Amino acid sequence: GLLRTEFLVLGRSQMPSEDEQASYFIRVGTRFKGRPVVIRSYDLGGDKFPAPLRPPPEANPFLGWRALRVCLDRPEIFIGQIRAILRARAAADVRLLLPLVTQVEEVRSTRELIAEAGRALTQEGTPFGADLPVGVMVETPAAVVLAEALARESDFLSVGSNDLTQYTLVVDRGNARLASRFNALHPAVVRMLQSVAEAGRRAGKPTSVCGEMASEPLAAFLLLGLGYRVLSSAPTSLPLVRWLVRRVELSAAQAAATQAACATTEREVRQALERGIAEYVDLRLLGG
Repeated sequence: GLLRTEFLVLGRSQMPSEDEQASYFIRVGTRFKGRPVVIRSYDLGGDKFPAPLRPPPEANPFLGWRALRVCLDRPEIFIGQIRAILRARAAADVRLLLPLVTQVEEVRSTRELIAEAGRALTQEGTPFGADLPVGVMVETPAAVVLAEALARESDFLSVGSNDLTQYTLVVDRGNARLASRFNALHPAVVRMLQSVAEAGRRAGKPTSVCGEMASEPLAAFLLLGLGYRVLSSAPTSLPLVRWLVRRVELSAAQAAATQAACATTEREVRQALERGIAEYVDLRLLGG
């Protein structure tokens, strides 16, 4: 999963201070002692714009000024969050994840800001962790195409399955009329997932999946077969997904995923996965 930061901003008349953010990140990080806490930088924009930023009028805000674009365009806001994360890194295993990356330059610009913040903290004599891992969210077709280059520029990749599905299929996930068309098992999405997993493997960088996809058992089976080993699940689905992961043979998941990646329809994808998982799980338990 990931630690969202937008709630620190929304509903407020001013941005949170660096000290406030650092205190919160340290509190969360130390609660998960011995385990990493992945902090996603502000994913503002779309339907999440705080008053202090004075959002511009946009015809399609979800394709507009949002997420990392906002942070890089307003470095005076972003640098405070980066400093807070660096300070938390001195006390806990926190990591930075960048949302909606579509250009390699965005990662490089962020690293320059991290270096600038580190120099300032050093001059001030403020303790901080100098080895902050920086990850990239892969949630657009552009990021999939550039996955190998982004992997070289970052320390880890995390597939944002919700937005990747939305942007790949050109389907608004909040539109009830299109709900039947929002499908993470669409052949195009499956092949993109395969491509990202392979890019991460070639670059030797950890690659995970966040979003709602892995909460669905067939999708979790697919992701295992494609090579993903870190999955995000909704709390209510976690027991079933945990049980499934421990029960199935990895070789069966890999064979099923290979077939699914060659499919041309959603039905064929599901059939390949159901055949592969049927030996280990009663499909009636999965609603199949």
